[in-house]
Amino acid sequence: MKFLVDTADVAEIKDLAASGLLDGVTTNPSLIMKSGRPLLDVIQEICAIVPGPVGAETVATDHKKMLEEGRKLAKNVAVKVPLTPDGLKTCKALASEGTMVNVTLCFSAAQALLAAKAGASFISPFVGRLDDIGQDGMHLIGEIMTIYRQYPHFKTEVLVASVRHSQHVIQAAKLGAHVATLPPNVLRQLFKHALTDNGLKAFLDDWAKTGQSIL
Repeated sequence: MKFLVDTADVAEIKDLAASGLLDGVTTNPSLIMKSGRPLLDVIQEICAIVPGPVGAETVATDHKKMLEEGRKLAKNVAVKVPLTPDGLKTCKALASEGTMVNVTLCFSAAQALLAAKAGASFISPFVGRLDDIGQDGMHLIGEIMTIYRQYPHFKTEVLVASVRHSQHVIQAAKLGAHVATLPPNVLRQLFKHALTDNGLKAFLDDWAKTGQSIL
């Protein structure tokens, strides 16, 4: 499974990229707003840090302007478009030009099927938002993976979004999802286990008792 981090905080991205775990980054208008910086400046800086796709979102809602925005962003990124009729038209046009497109705000298997047919590089089901309204977000991931496996010519990768906790990541990996985009705090949760912390403390305590030094 590929890991993307969902943030526009360049310092966070640099820190996590040093671990070698990052395959890319996703951003959205809300994250750009929190950064307090111009979108194009942020995206350019992120592209210099990570090797993989960097997601930057169009903000127009009509096809013509969305396509113009997408073409401007497409130099270094996977262009994010919403799962709307105009968004899928834009996806088809950009994909035909060789641009990676991430179709976002997916909440049904039917929508995911349409995105694949439109040539999306990625489909982003928002699992946490489904959980918030009492539905099972991971059930949707299972449905999409089942459908995509029936059609090997589909090249769309399932990019699990709106991830709230580490179990979302584990469940998605079990289902075979290709990518997960994680908030920095959730990515760091994956490192954590009480037995790891306790075991390390015990080793260090015993080492201190020896009075030795490696250096």
